[in-house]
Amino acid sequence: MAPALAGIVEVITDWLRDAPPYLLAAYALLILYIFVQVFYVFIYVVAPTPRDVLRSETTYKHIEDNGSLSDSKPLPCWKSTFDQRKKSMRDKGDDSSDVNIGIEDPEVFMSLVVPAFNEESRLGIMLREAVEYLQKEYGQTRSDVTANGSVRRRQKDVKGQSNGHVESKKGGATAEPAGWEVLIISDGSKDKTVDTALDFAQSLGSESAGLIRVASLVENRGKGGAVTHGMRHVRGKYAVFADADGASKFEDLGKLVREIKKIEDSDGRGVAVGSRAHLVGSEEVVKRSFLRNLLMHAFHRLLWILTPPATAAIRDTQCGFKLFSRPALPYIIPYMHSESWIFDVEMLMLAEAAAIPVAEVPIGWHEVPGSKLNVLWDSLSMAWGLFILRAAWGMGVYRRT
Repeated sequence: MAPALAGIVEVITDWLRDAPPYLLAAYALLILYIFVQVFYVFIYVVAPTPRDVLRSETTYKHIEDNGSLSDSKPLPCWKSTFDQRKKSMRDKGDDSSDVNIGIEDPEVFMSLVVPAFNEESRLGIMLREAVEYLQKEYGQTRSDVTANGSVRRRQKDVKGQSNGHVESKKGGATAEPAGWEVLIISDGSKDKTVDTALDFAQSLGSESAGLIRVASLVENRGKGGAVTHGMRHVRGKYAVFADADGASKFEDLGKLVREIKKIEDSDGRGVAVGSRAHLVGSEEVVKRSFLRNLLMHAFHRLLWILTPPATAAIRDTQCGFKLFSRPALPYIIPYMHSESWIFDVEMLMLAEAAAIPVAEVPIGWHEVPGSKLNVLWDSLSMAWGLFILRAAWGMGVYRRT
């Protein structure tokens, strides 16, 4: 067999040496074209496609004013309205961008989305810290305006505040909604995550219990899928998602609100990313295993190589504490595909593609026992997911359609 193979190689070599340059160029282009088409098919096949949302997943339960558990109720969904408007415009031949579609007006000031998969042991602690802060700063009855973004409805003669509040063209301040909501997305949990959330809500009493809504996904989608699902149903002027483990210092939400108000564009779009980059040299990070730190730096290098410039400039893309202004959501959430750990990067890439300003904000953070992250395998999975994600968007497998 070796002599036969050597003979084939010799024939090809002689042909390449004697072939005219234009023919070689044509063959090279043909081979490149075939390779690109095969690669496109490969990416099309392996790129993740989120499953359809089930009817039961578009409902929630909460605690009624009398302390009883409610029946399942339909979740408000701005994305459904967005999709209907978009379809109507296209049926009329208008293929305009998302800016002409808009989003429903907010009903509250702050929405918190908490993805939770088997988090019965950690969820209650996180919720207590979050709700205490939300009620103190954004509660319906709060009358003060503080520098962390807490806002009540103002009279027209009140001037703009240092917290980023924007005055109207008439010289008065624009009214902003008050209040908050928490939307917990149980991501196919098999433990008592749902019961833990509802028990916590019930412990709050009538004033705040009804502001906590619990939705359950029938099957586990992944953290990205749970966050995306929750973001479709938020009612806030601002929407933040936070991990159920409580690792992020929740009161630093005020920092995110201040910074996002500084960078919002003329359409009110902005994203504020909680960041742990300033902790790289801290004891919390240094005492991690050598393998974990090595994989962390390798992933950051891969991000720098594979992502577009603005996303690559974010020093901590994976922190589970990100704030979005409501006008930014239609440019990001309807086009999400990744449901795994790498979903944060897709959010930032979509924000960059839509020219949405992004601020990276240092926050407090600490290690919490009970992490479900497998350092080696999940790191490899994230690297693979990043490669597929970048290729799918770059080659047109994923589109804004």
